[in-house]
Amino acid sequence: MTAAAAADRDFCCAMLPRVSRTFAACIHLLPQPLQHRVLIAYLLCRIADTVEDCAAMPAERKRALLARVRACLDEGGPDAGPVAEAFPAPDSADELLVREADRTLREFRAFPRQARDAIRPWVQEMCDGMAGFAALQPRPGEFQALQRVEDLDRYCWYVAGTVGHLLTDLFRVHSPRVDAARYERMKALATDFGLGLQLVNIIKDVADDRARGWSFVPRELCAPCGLQPEQLLDADRAQQAAEAMRRMIAKAEAHLGGALDYTLALPAYDYRMRLFCLAPLYFAVRTLSLAARDPRLLDPSHKVKITRQEVYRTLAAGYLVAPSDRLVAAYYRVLAEKR
Repeated sequence: MTAAAAADRDFCCAMLPRVSRTFAACIHLLPQPLQHRVLIAYLLCRIADTVEDCAAMPAERKRALLARVRACLDEGGPDAGPVAEAFPAPDSADELLVREADRTLREFRAFPRQARDAIRPWVQEMCDGMAGFAALQPRPGEFQALQRVEDLDRYCWYVAGTVGHLLTDLFRVHSPRVDAARYERMKALATDFGLGLQLVNIIKDVADDRARGWSFVPRELCAPCGLQPEQLLDADRAQQAAEAMRRMIAKAEAHLGGALDYTLALPAYDYRMRLFCLAPLYFAVRTLSLAARDPRLLDPSHKVKITRQEVYRTLAAGYLVAPSDRLVAAYYRVLAEKR
């Protein structure tokens, strides 16, 4: 490895905990070289997400930059020059990652062809989807909400369902135990894995999203409960809002059930791959259990989250149960039902 390549690798490894402490904690559960491939794939997704999430950037420019990120992933694709130039003075770790996007891209291009082919289509699909949603960014003082449950599913597919499929394809490249039959089973459940985790994030962040003029709780879901998304935090609509959130929670529970089946479809002998999937799954099901029972779920001054002690305890339990399908499922139920 050249000094320049080593510097790129060191930069990417150092950036991960700066843009996501949770993912950085989980990724060390994976074996090499899978760990580094997943790390780079995650950073590529984060680059696209940072462009899409830039509130000050016009929608047309976002679409152009996301198209450039997409093109950069093609074999023989261009550099990320225009994307990097859009963040000349980064004021966050995410923006620094985008400004230095070519360093992540060089790491991606150094992967074997099979690994590149496993990552590319899903990050490109994410870029396409984010470009489609870019125009929905609310202006200051405005409010935007998804219209239909179908729109929620489509959004979650682009930002998280794609990641479930990306991981599945990388797992297949890495492990000879992921044969054709197992791969088809995992592909059938990969969307649930991504959507379940994303819906939990949406549920616990409803109040934060409302503060920035946005709702991922669709109008179609709110209407039968007798309210609009704008009213989710209104004190005089608390009963109707609680019913809307129960519907969101039930939807997340269904997808997390599929995510459990996805994790069980991983070969038990691929212990560390299972651990990597179990950690966020267990965190999500525990968080959802807390959200379902928390009367302050929609309180802007309150945050639904598991304690640091629970994080450590859950990780330790994952190490113990991962080799056994029965114990994996049993501990999932414990976390889902725990008060």
